Amino acid sequence: MGQETSPRKRMENERSIQSKEPKVTNLQKEVGLFSGVCIIVGTIIGSGIFISPKSVLSNTGTVGPCLIIWAACGVLATLGALCLAELGTTITKSGGEYSYLMEAFGPIPAYLFSWASLIVMRPSSFAIVCLSFAEYVCAAFYSGCKPPELVIKCLGAAAIWLIITVNALSAKLGSYVQNFFTTAKMVIVVIIIISGLVLLAQGNTKNFENSFAGTPASVGGISLAFYNGLWAYEGWNQLNYITEELRNPKRNLPLAIMIGIPLVTVCYILVNVSYFTVMTPTELLQSQAVAVTFGDRVLYPASWVVPLFVAFSTIGAANGNCFTTGRIIYVASREGHMLKVLSYISVRRLTPAPAIILFGIIATIYIIPGDINSLVNYFSFATWLFYATTIIGLVVMRFTKKNHQRPIKVPIFIPIFVILISVFLVLAPIITTPAWEYLYCVLFILSGLIFYFLFVYSKFAWAQKISKPVTIFLQMLMEVVPPEKDLE
Repeated sequence: MGQETSPRKRMENERSIQSKEPKVTNLQKEVGLFSGVCIIVGTIIGSGIFISPKSVLSNTGTVGPCLIIWAACGVLATLGALCLAELGTTITKSGGEYSYLMEAFGPIPAYLFSWASLIVMRPSSFAIVCLSFAEYVCAAFYSGCKPPELVIKCLGAAAIWLIITVNALSAKLGSYVQNFFTTAKMVIVVIIIISGLVLLAQGNTKNFENSFAGTPASVGGISLAFYNGLWAYEGWNQLNYITEELRNPKRNLPLAIMIGIPLVTVCYILVNVSYFTVMTPTELLQSQAVAVTFGDRVLYPASWVVPLFVAFSTIGAANGNCFTTGRIIYVASREGHMLKVLSYISVRRLTPAPAIILFGIIATIYIIPGDINSLVNYFSFATWLFYATTIIGLVVMRFTKKNHQRPIKVPIFIPIFVILISVFLVLAPIITTPAWEYLYCVLFILSGLIFYFLFVYSKFAWAQKISKPVTIFLQMLMEVVPPEKDLE
């Protein structure tokens, strides 16, 4: 007579069976707290702090106000991220601003955000960072002369597709790559900070004397300095785009924000202090690449490490951009705002491969023009327009969706303050340096409504006839399937 199986034995058998079951075809929770901090730090710290902090100094004029601007930008980024932490723990969906705008205001604002992000803001920024990487790598092989533009573009395109391939293959591999490059960039940041503090302790304080003396910056100058500083902090909202892949998001999302952004703020301030320890304001403004000039003066003959680690920094920022942007496209497609195939998941890799590959194609197109920096400058104010709208949505939902569970609830004065600053940042460049390009940018964003009403709202039969065979072909080619369920 057989013995009855004990409850403990039955539980062990059930666990054994469950462990052998295949994972459902959805995005997997592969990102922990450390990886979350690395995504925030790695995406924020790109090439800007190493190459062009002079943009802030040129608008403030003196050292003291310059350092204050860097600190104030860090505070604003932290407050904005805390607002998004409330949204991210209340609406636990990937997609960042897209998901929050959808919940607060409905499909049209959310669609316009995904339209502007997919077509211009994200791929052009991704392309620029990869081109910066290519320039630093090529510089090592073309000593004393400018590398050929074709070589830079080809290497930049190769960098784009290397990153696209990594992120399409595995979310875990993408997070590991992000962890590695974030660690690498922190190495050079620490080297610059320690070198500067040692020189400061040795009495190199001349550039900090009378640091507020001189012509006071104008209101317009301060606003532009603020604007340029915040551009260097861009990326503080990146973790909200992958909430569905974050382990224990209600704990790790706010914790990663409170660790990552203050860490970046302290690093930015200390790096600028190190620069001013070695260079006068005039010398800093004349430098083409501030970190390289610093390395030539302080780290010689080991100054070659600076361009190497700046290249690491740029490729890490590009990887973080790709990792998060693919999720915006994925979520927008899942809501029916883009081709359905863009919301499909790779059967083998469990990644939103079609969305990531489309992002890579558009970014590669932006490699072709000679200079796209001016285009991004005119579209950068649109980023703060969407930030303002998103945080207005937070305030609106405090009244319209009172029953929502809010694991984090920031004091109401914080989102109101961030909204006011965001509106100021949207209007400041238009008022100080009015240009037709800002109008063109607004018209382009609004032109997304044409596609929305033609392909999303109206759902014309002819559009469905075209999209259906395309979806089937891509599904078989890329071995992708619809997600089995929407994650809560």
